Amino acid sequence: MNDTLLTAVRRYVETYADPAGLAHTPIAGLTTIRATAPSGLVYDISRPLVCLVLQGSKQVAMGTRAFSFRAGDSLLITADVPTVSQVTGASSDAPYLSLVLDLDLAVIAELTVEMQADPAAAGIPVHAQPTDAEVADAALRLMRLLDRPAAVPVLHAQLVRELHYWLLAGRHGAAIRRLGWPDGHFRRVARAVAILRTGFAQPLRVDSLAQAAGMSPSSFHHHFRAVTSLSPLQFQKQLRLIEARRLLRAEGMTAGSAAFAVGYESVSQFTREYSRMFGLPPGKDTQAERRGAQ
Repeated sequence: MNDTLLTAVRRYVETYADPAGLAHTPIAGLTTIRATAPSGLVYDISRPLVCLVLQGSKQVAMGTRAFSFRAGDSLLITADVPTVSQVTGASSDAPYLSLVLDLDLAVIAELTVEMQADPAAAGIPVHAQPTDAEVADAALRLMRLLDRPAAVPVLHAQLVRELHYWLLAGRHGAAIRRLGWPDGHFRRVARAVAILRTGFAQPLRVDSLAQAAGMSPSSFHHHFRAVTSLSPLQFQKQLRLIEARRLLRAEGMTAGSAAFAVGYESVSQFTREYSRMFGLPPGKDTQAERRGAQ
């Protein structure tokens, strides 16, 4: 890993980070992250992305699998999957620093055709590998571009495209190629996931999701679980619970209000499922979060 990339990310995130340690850049999908202490568990439905770790260490779990990665590694997520992440190595003197880029499926599709790459076999949607030198170099030039704001709208697209190229050509290439085939299972399931993300509070209609994916209901169930590790109902439930937790913590909603806002008809069922996922009932979980923030 090029130390100059570490310096560029550190400088940017220390200047622009919000209280949570995130510094979004003017380049869509490019974010820098800083943490000065190990974190608690963070629940999320991750989008396809690549995360270059420049300092410190982190762990990401998907289902029963856990992936640990540290400075010099890159984490690749190739599907919308539920993850539990935790910064494991960070301090005020040596904070956790990373650069995250959302993967652009249209760019991947174009490059896959131009590179005449064959479709890859099915596999898990989370990978951790040492970062290729070419990927780090392209990321460094993206960060340097931020120092020239007038050049960002003119030049960023070709640099983002180059970064995708080196990802496809490198260690993560086989995993990313699955995203480049419009009729592949990953892309078909992604269409259904996009519907679930925006309409998770509505009753689940698996037949409609299967139709959007261009599959029979039985085939859709099989491929949805293969891609996301969850059934459509379990996926919807996690979306609802993660959003409810945000409403409780960020907007101060009551448990009942949050439950109904995300689509639950029973507060008691919501409380049971919330406790099962996060380890505490809604009220106690919110209190614990507030004590931790003090």
